[in-house]
Amino acid sequence: MTRIFSKSVLGFSTALLFMGCVTTALVSTPIENIDATPLKITDLTEDQKKNWGHLDLVSDTIPGMSVNKAYAEIIGNKKGRKVIVAVLDAGVDLKHEDLDDVLWTNKGEKPGDGKDNDNNGYIDDIHGYNFLGESYNEQLEAARIVKLKLGDAAMQAKAKTKVDTEYGKAVQSKQQYEQFLQAVKNAHEGLKKELNKSDYTKKEVSAIKPTTEAMRQNVGAALQAFSFADDLPSFIKLLEDGISHFSDQVNYNYNVNFDGRKVVGDDPYDITDTKYGNGNPQSRSESESHGTHVAGIIAAERNNGKGINGVANNVAIMSIRAVPNGDEYDKDIALGIRYAVDNGAKIINGSFGKSFSPKAEWVYDAIKYAAEKDVLFIHAAGNDGVNLDEPNEPNFPNDQVNNGTEIADNVITVGALNSKYGGELLANYSNYGKINVDIFAPGTDIYSTYPNNTYEYSPGTSMAAPAVAGIAALIRSQYPKLTASQVKKIILESGLAPITKVMLGGDTGKTASLKEISTSGKIANAYNALIMAEGVASGKIKI
Repeated sequence: MTRIFSKSVLGFSTALLFMGCVTTALVSTPIENIDATPLKITDLTEDQKKNWGHLDLVSDTIPGMSVNKAYAEIIGNKKGRKVIVAVLDAGVDLKHEDLDDVLWTNKGEKPGDGKDNDNNGYIDDIHGYNFLGESYNEQLEAARIVKLKLGDAAMQAKAKTKVDTEYGKAVQSKQQYEQFLQAVKNAHEGLKKELNKSDYTKKEVSAIKPTTEAMRQNVGAALQAFSFADDLPSFIKLLEDGISHFSDQVNYNYNVNFDGRKVVGDDPYDITDTKYGNGNPQSRSESESHGTHVAGIIAAERNNGKGINGVANNVAIMSIRAVPNGDEYDKDIALGIRYAVDNGAKIINGSFGKSFSPKAEWVYDAIKYAAEKDVLFIHAAGNDGVNLDEPNEPNFPNDQVNNGTEIADNVITVGALNSKYGGELLANYSNYGKINVDIFAPGTDIYSTYPNNTYEYSPGTSMAAPAVAGIAALIRSQYPKLTASQVKKIILESGLAPITKVMLGGDTGKTASLKEISTSGKIANAYNALIMAEGVASGKIKI
């Protein structure tokens, strides 16, 4: 799974180098030309930061999905039918105050008796299933290919180049972060003494006239830090997160000698070896937060006076623990999709992805199986800032081979947006592609649930995908007779279609319109989608 540990720290990596270290009349939200919407020039308020993905472009000048407007003007008190949404991800904190009342419960299973009461092939699967057992830290697929000599010679050569290059980068980055962390800590201690206070501003630091070399270095390091954070303690936390990220790459992700799977006890490259894992998809630690964050975006309890509101109001979250701190195994994803389908999920959210997939056919078959059973699969586009249509830039799983015909019409691949409308709308990390990315949704700095009844901001296409899964859940709840294929088309055709060009990969010299870098050319919009869904369900709109 491609993670973004911090937008600010990613930017800081570059700084270190410089230091030497189809619209219908029923769809009413878009004005005649949404590019006439005035740009928001003031910073987001705290409330807007926590809620920007639910806001409305026209009324708020923030490129959200008009979720609040959809509830106020369309849904109201209408509950609809409960929809099971599978979160195929890391484990979810099933005890979280904002999630505990929206969990799927397998009523055919008796908790803790060690038996497969409902004969679905899985023991004690009360709220989902755990395909990782007690494992979590893992290699990336490239390291496994090198170690086990998987795939053909071309795949092995590409994987080895990737591992050798990225391992070296991770080692170097870890060392640079550790060095600067010490410098910032020293600066913080020195400035506290100099200013006789522990909480100081950039202006106060800038006013210091250093009389020693040590103080000059302290001031320089602090001013660098203020470019990325509001204060030095916050920046120290960002650096520590960065060190943890690169340590994971060195110790686990690109370490060809690491074996995180041995505690599971199965052969991950044998699809017939299915007797593994357990019925407890609970997250195992605070650091295993990804699944919890994703689940909250979709369906955190609405209007309960706690934390956040999820996009969808009538959802049962099925937790399927299959994504480790590294790359997911094709077998776990294929079996996870089938588990979700066989146990009643109508939507599966897959906020994961990888650049190598030696057993991709297993996942393709599972996606086709989901399509046959009328289940929608929402997938994150990935966080490498690249064009997925290029032959050397895949992000698995996808819904076609070599940019060919789609294998099924039930997959929506989602790219990520920033909260700033205009040229900087596309998140610099978001992958894109006219063939491989369907639509875009809010993804940067999304506030959602974290383990132990906490809440945090996280960026990534991993956050954009569940936003769209939430819209799909709203549609399937209010209009349960619509098929997965129809829901996909409604989401893609009902979005907002800006004409303005956006920067690609954060490169000011490389721009394109959303129409040029995605299938729909649009921003997902809940309000529009529900209006169009009503039209399709009533037969007034043909798609």
